[in-house]
Amino acid sequence: MPCEHLSYESKYCAPQKFASRVAELPRPLVFTNGCFDILHRGHVIYLSRARALGASLVVALNTDESVRKLAKGADRPLNPLEDRVAVIAALESVDLVTWFEEDTPLARIIESRPDALVKGGDWAAETIVGAIEVRAWGGSVHSIPFEVERSTTTLIERIRNTHAGHG
Repeated sequence: MPCEHLSYESKYCAPQKFASRVAELPRPLVFTNGCFDILHRGHVIYLSRARALGASLVVALNTDESVRKLAKGADRPLNPLEDRVAVIAALESVDLVTWFEEDTPLARIIESRPDALVKGGDWAAETIVGAIEVRAWGGSVHSIPFEVERSTTTLIERIRNTHAGHG
């Protein structure tokens, strides 16, 4: 039986409506961002830990063009933005998903004024974009340690190596 409306789609938020949608979310608000190209266990744990820091979790995704600027590889992202938005929105820990075309999510951070700004353990808290601004309005900045070693880049390499061995 096909669904007329998928409940997770209500979590999609175009940047133009972001400020008004964020204003409706319960506080404290947690903000994070990333590519989330191929969702893996490390991402799921990370987003769950981020959500535990507040009452709402907002995730801002790099657009496809923004991902390409990050030097992750000419063929990245493998999954287009609309697919990545759907997968992240379907997670229970995520309350709202938006995206940004700029090199950094600073505009979304300023618009949402999160109480907590979060990135993964490969980021030192003082190097996280928006850390200065969030701390200036009394928020906190967190670098969440990795609990499992997972990497989209490593996963892609493993798939390519397996494929090359059978080609």
